[in-house]
Amino acid sequence: MKALSQTRSSLPRSGIRQIMDYSATIPDVIHLEVGEPNVNTPLHIREAAFTAMNEGFTHYTANAGLISLRSSIADHLKRQYEIQVNTDQIVVTAGAVNALVATVLSLVESGEEVLIPDPGWPNYEQIILSQESIPKRYKLLPDSGFVPDIAELEQVVTPKTKAIIINSPGNPTGGVLSEENIKELLAFASKHDLYVISDEVYDGIVFEDKHISPMSYDTEGRVISVFGFSKNYAMTGWRVGYAVAPQQIAAVIAKVLEPLVSCASSVSQKAAEAAISSTQEFVHEMREIYQARRDSAYKLLEEAGIKAYKPKGAFYMMIDLSGIETEEENLAIALVKESGVAVAPGTTFGSTTAHMIRISLATEDSQLLEGVKRICDFVTKHRKQ
Repeated sequence: MKALSQTRSSLPRSGIRQIMDYSATIPDVIHLEVGEPNVNTPLHIREAAFTAMNEGFTHYTANAGLISLRSSIADHLKRQYEIQVNTDQIVVTAGAVNALVATVLSLVESGEEVLIPDPGWPNYEQIILSQESIPKRYKLLPDSGFVPDIAELEQVVTPKTKAIIINSPGNPTGGVLSEENIKELLAFASKHDLYVISDEVYDGIVFEDKHISPMSYDTEGRVISVFGFSKNYAMTGWRVGYAVAPQQIAAVIAKVLEPLVSCASSVSQKAAEAAISSTQEFVHEMREIYQARRDSAYKLLEEAGIKAYKPKGAFYMMIDLSGIETEEENLAIALVKESGVAVAPGTTFGSTTAHMIRISLATEDSQLLEGVKRICDFVTKHRKQ
C-alpha cells in the first residue's frame, strides 16, 4: 500500500488535545486546559436556532454565508468598531479556525513563509505546515507584555515572507495590542508588503482597555480579520466564525470554502445572527466574570510566591514553573498524575513559554480556585531549594 501524505502525517499535535486525552482516563481531574466557556449558549440564541429549523433553514447556504447574517455582522462592526464594510467583504465559516485555514490557503503558496507568534496558538503552525508553507516564529516576551517587537520582526522577515499572523487579545498570553502597537505592525507589514492575518476571536473579552481591530487603520487593503462566536457567546459547538477582508480576497476565501466545507451550518448561522444582532449583555456579564476569576486566581498564585502573568484580555493565564524539579519531563503530565489538575503545557505554544503552563479562566469558580490551589501545592512541593 502506498504511503500516506508525509506532510500531513508529520504535523505536530496540539499539546492541549494530548492533555485532554490523557486526563480523560483519570477520574476527578479538574480541567483547566481547554478554552471553552463553562456556561450554556444563551437561551435566546438557542431559541433562534429552533425557530430557524422550523422555518426551513436546514439547507445549503451560499459559500460566504447567509446575507442576513453578513448584514448583521457588518452592522456590528460599524457599531462596535466604526469599521465600514460591505457584505461582499464578509465570509461566514465553520468556526474561526476554518476562516484561518481558508485565509492562509487564499494568500500563501507552498514554500512561502508566514510569521507566527511565539507563544501562539498551536493551530497556526499546523495550518501553515499542512499546506507545505513555512511557519517562522517571532517572540512575544513576557516582560514586554507579550507584544511583538518590531526590531526582532526585522530579523525574522525574509523576501519569502508572505504574511504575518497577529492575535489580540492573545491566546495563550492574554496580551492586548495597543493602538501604537497596531500602527507599528501595519507600518512593518507595508514596508515588507505582507498580508496581516488578524485573529480577533477574543475581541469581546478585554478587561481594563478596549479591543482595537487593525482593520480600523488599514489604508492599503492588506488586513484580513478573523472573528468567531465560540468564545464571546459560548457557542463552541455551533462552529461559526467569519473573515473580513478586501472584496477580492474575500471572494477567494469564499471559493476556497467549497472544497473544504461548502458552507457553515445554516441553523448555526441563524443562531449566530441572533447572537450578534441582539443585546450584548451576555458578553458584558461574562467579561466581568472572567475578570473576577482572573483576579482571584492571580491573588492565590501571588500569595504562594508563584510568578504569573496577569492577562489583559481573553480568558487564560500563563504561570511560570521554571523553578520546579520533577522526574516527569512534561510538567502538565506531572500535574495531572500528582495533583489531578489538567493544564495546557507551555511547550505547545512555543519555546518562549516552554517553562510555563496555561490555565483557562473559563472554568466554574470553585473548580478554578481548587485547581489553582493544587498547582500552588505542587509548586511548593517541587520548588528548587
